[in-house]
Amino acid sequence: MASQGGSAMFDLVAELYPICRSITGRGVRETLRALSRFVPLTVVEVPSGLEVFDWTVPLEWNIRDAYIKDRSGTRIVDFNRSNLHVVSYSLPIRRTVGLAELKTHLHTDPLSRGSIPYRTSYYAPTWGFCLSQDQLDGMHDDEYEVCIDSTLSPGHLTYGEFLIKGRSSQEVLISTHICHPSLANDNLSGIAVATAVAQRLSEMDLRYSYRFLFIPGTIGSITWLALNHARLDRIKHGFVMSCVGDGGAPTYKQSRGGEAEIDRAWAYVLGQGGGEFRLRPFSPYGYDERQFCSPGINLPVGCFMRTPHGEFAEYHTSGDDLGFVRPASLRDSALKVMSVIDVLENNLAYVNQKPFCEPRLGKYDLYENVGGGNASDYRMALLWLLNMSDGAHSVLDIASRAGLPWETVKAALRSLEAAGLLRAVDAPALAAGAGAPGSWSASPVTVTSA
Repeated sequence: MASQGGSAMFDLVAELYPICRSITGRGVRETLRALSRFVPLTVVEVPSGLEVFDWTVPLEWNIRDAYIKDRSGTRIVDFNRSNLHVVSYSLPIRRTVGLAELKTHLHTDPLSRGSIPYRTSYYAPTWGFCLSQDQLDGMHDDEYEVCIDSTLSPGHLTYGEFLIKGRSSQEVLISTHICHPSLANDNLSGIAVATAVAQRLSEMDLRYSYRFLFIPGTIGSITWLALNHARLDRIKHGFVMSCVGDGGAPTYKQSRGGEAEIDRAWAYVLGQGGGEFRLRPFSPYGYDERQFCSPGINLPVGCFMRTPHGEFAEYHTSGDDLGFVRPASLRDSALKVMSVIDVLENNLAYVNQKPFCEPRLGKYDLYENVGGGNASDYRMALLWLLNMSDGAHSVLDIASRAGLPWETVKAALRSLEAAGLLRAVDAPALAAGAGAPGSWSASPVTVTSA
């Protein structure tokens, strides 16, 4: 899939689209099994009832069928036609009710009359159905048979993890949520891009190690952080991915500190892309970056999106379907991620070995023999690297200040290294570190291969 571009990622989105996922249950496991064809996931099962910080791993929810029938026996709302029709985590029910009572359990989106909204009730036991406003308006004052054939019982929260080991034990964390039913952009686009990137990185010689998480939103990241709290100091950089398949401009939401190396890498890559892009400051509302950036954790983790959540009309409705996701956008998102990773991989600090005035570049076959004319990007990259390589500035610092393309800067860097004019040193501490590990521990969990 990694080598086939956006069409292969779209095919994965289409394959996973029909599966009914929630924060627990068979849909998550089925999705992880499908992803394991592409990357060797480790699947972790965390039992219901385990305390994770201020939260508790919930009961496991599974559903087989659900409907609303009219007096003639016709299913006017049918889970088999759209798994969005049922409020996620609905309690089981089978009874006949009047329309007035039924309406207290029905959810619509009046602003998008033809769409089915996505609604959940994870932590407040109830039952409910979602339907379009047009469907609701067509219901008569009559009695209706309602059925939700679900179970809510002790089980497990399930997530997938994949670690690619690099030369360093320091890690880049890439996380995407895996808990939504049939929503193509806000869920499956992030899963598809993360899987393609993981495949590509598996083929490369890497400086950092890369940890991919496919986790239920909120409770999944909280659980993972609780189980891995003592090892968080390994995470050097990170970002969450969601809503990366629509036609909007790429958007990056900064980490809590706002000036971490990952923040500056995303700003540089998007700025060099030549098109529209958006940078947003951190906010404690959003996806799992808010858990990774909580004050006791304080990891340098941002969020990569295209059109942000809640800012497209199809968000959390049946309009977020396969027609809303574009193969070209998936491909562009994957390329943006790989560009950021390339920056992280090569972002070292260097020391100029001829720091007393500018070295005579022609002596090292690095300068044109004929002077005059405007300096090329490559020549400017040579000069910027030599001038700023004092051990305190990274390559990203220099490339950002110079406003030069990354590939040009890398080519100049390699030439200067080969000529013995630059020597790498340890990169400066540019990113905010992890919070103190403390003494938190949580167990037991079951770890298997998908």
